[in-house]
Amino acid sequence: MKFIVRITFFFCLLFYISFAASAQFMADAEFNILSTGYNKIQVSGTEGTRFNVVEGGNGEFDNPTSLTLRLRAGYRFKNRHNVFGLFAPLQISYNGSFDRNTRFFEKDFLPLIDTKVNYQFNSYRLTYRYDFVVTDKVRLGAGLTGKIRDAYIEVEQNGLSSKKTNIGFVPLINLYAAVNLNEKIGLMVEGDGLASPQGRAFDFELAAFYRITENINLRFGYRILEGGAENDEVYNFTLVNYGLMGMNYNF
Repeated sequence: MKFIVRITFFFCLLFYISFAASAQFMADAEFNILSTGYNKIQVSGTEGTRFNVVEGGNGEFDNPTSLTLRLRAGYRFKNRHNVFGLFAPLQISYNGSFDRNTRFFEKDFLPLIDTKVNYQFNSYRLTYRYDFVVTDKVRLGAGLTGKIRDAYIEVEQNGLSSKKTNIGFVPLINLYAAVNLNEKIGLMVEGDGLASPQGRAFDFELAAFYRITENINLRFGYRILEGGAENDEVYNFTLVNYGLMGMNYNF
């Protein structure tokens, strides 16, 4: 039994060394300044009171500017196949008050009283993408992303709180396009998205990048995150706008 384990370990190690020799590994950090375009909430989807914590319509809440950090790591092999994982946290707290009695997840909240709405939508993703066009000027690719969302919405008021949590899996389509304007500067579009009768999810960035060295790129641009779901348990559609600065290191 020990011999089989050792042989299996040896061949796994040999495969890894052979694979790593032909692969390009990457690490990416993205810094964001974000604000909410809208955040429409109703829990439950059939009996709760619908409110929008940004645009009004059942209350007045602030629209805070938040800072976030996204982290991604992966590799490219044979110059066309890409595999990477992403951690994209999102937590926002809105402070304000409702202008009428508001029912949220089987509890009732009063108007004109200081209220906090906490919103979390953390995302964990694993993506495979195949680059079907690869030239000195252009790279185009498409693939599949598996996304796990770790989300909750919580309303707090004078010691009373109600919290709706949701953890689930969502399949998405990944798209990528990059154009080199010269040896140093280029433009890119990248993101995940999919729509269905139950809801939708879109997360795309448009950025300009600059090659500092052969291994390090900087990029600056705009990201849009939009989506949500509508069912008997929850109605929630959110738009978040990001200003981004990213650094990519290849090794």
